[in-house]
Amino acid sequence: MSAAEVLARCSELDLFSASTTGLERTHLTPEHALANRRVAAWLEAAGLRPWQDAAGNQCGRVEGRTPGLPALVLGSHLDTVPDAGSYDGMLGVVMAIDVARRLAPEVATWPCALEVVAFSDEEGTRFGTALLGSKAFSGQWDDAFWDLRDREGVTLHQAYLDFGLDPRRHHEAARDPASLVGYLEAHIEQGPYLEAADASLGYVTTIAGARRFRLTVHGEARHAGGTPYERRKDALVGASLAITAIERIARERGVIATVGRIEASPGAVNVIAGRADLSLDLRAPLDSARDAAWDVMAADIAATCSARGLRFEAIETHAAPAAPCAGWLQQAVRDGILRTGDADPMALWSRAGHDAMAVARVTDVGMLFLRCFDGISHHPGEDVREVDVAAGLVALEAAVRSAVRAYGAGATAAVPSPAVGLGV
Repeated sequence: MSAAEVLARCSELDLFSASTTGLERTHLTPEHALANRRVAAWLEAAGLRPWQDAAGNQCGRVEGRTPGLPALVLGSHLDTVPDAGSYDGMLGVVMAIDVARRLAPEVATWPCALEVVAFSDEEGTRFGTALLGSKAFSGQWDDAFWDLRDREGVTLHQAYLDFGLDPRRHHEAARDPASLVGYLEAHIEQGPYLEAADASLGYVTTIAGARRFRLTVHGEARHAGGTPYERRKDALVGASLAITAIERIARERGVIATVGRIEASPGAVNVIAGRADLSLDLRAPLDSARDAAWDVMAADIAATCSARGLRFEAIETHAAPAAPCAGWLQQAVRDGILRTGDADPMALWSRAGHDAMAVARVTDVGMLFLRCFDGISHHPGEDVREVDVAAGLVALEAAVRSAVRAYGAGATAAVPSPAVGLGV
């Protein structure tokens, strides 16, 4: 396959959409089933044995020199956000299939097997909890997930049944760490740094650990006209000051903080807000940096609120640790990029989450980033260049060979990991 054919396959997957005006394909839907079937056909044509696992992940495998050896796994995800672009996740799956096709004839001589996995749910669009496919793969399932509901009130348990899966056999999707050599994922960067450097490819040092909070500022709702400033306890003003403090502290400390939602109540134009609720998403390459920034933010906001007669409350709603890429797989990906003629591959930390975060709980992971137009993702404007995909295929194939050599030589623990802060 050429890079153009890889991109054409991504466009082919766009046909499996629940929306007639944009791309939307979510977990355990008819569109997901159709995409799995198409990917299964591609896997079989590439020389892999395809199967759908007990969690709806589409997999394929070619055996090494002895059947049943641990596998080096390539993959990404097939699900999307609403009104999505064509490449976030899907490009990594299609690239993995083509690289596996190129390598399949020689895998019979390898000390490991080669697998491809197309994860069923990375985005969390349908049930509000991300990484359901890779969490099943990595054995991180929480039985509370079964009661998750989509917008139509359908539970995850019922969705399994509707998809033809048996929830009682869900555990069969979990991989034994001893059955895995490592995991490599190709993905669009979802950021502007490769484009700014005029570089096609980069290797990932770590995937950001995220914490999310629901922040509440409690004040007093009173008449807008009848309450002088010195007697106001305006929760919305307190929330506004909190937002500016969050941005200032995040910039100072080199972390990423986003307030994506704010709601004031009672919400009347002539009533001072008695309460303001806001969200906070906080990310950093190191958990320690992220947590230290949060401590400073929380103390600053609490002090500001106290000075204004307001009360501040914070409830953590999500926490995920950072997932460093293994040094030997970073080196393998770097070796792959060197094969494209880039003498100084760019190191990046991933601000976005990926399936590799979950997979890192059971095996070593590495990631290859491809330049994307203006850093756009999760939007129809998402775009990649054919020349970058061509380079990515060369790099991923070479990275797999490098990883297999390292594994065969027993060098998987000997390669030092580049500094997390390297690059941008």
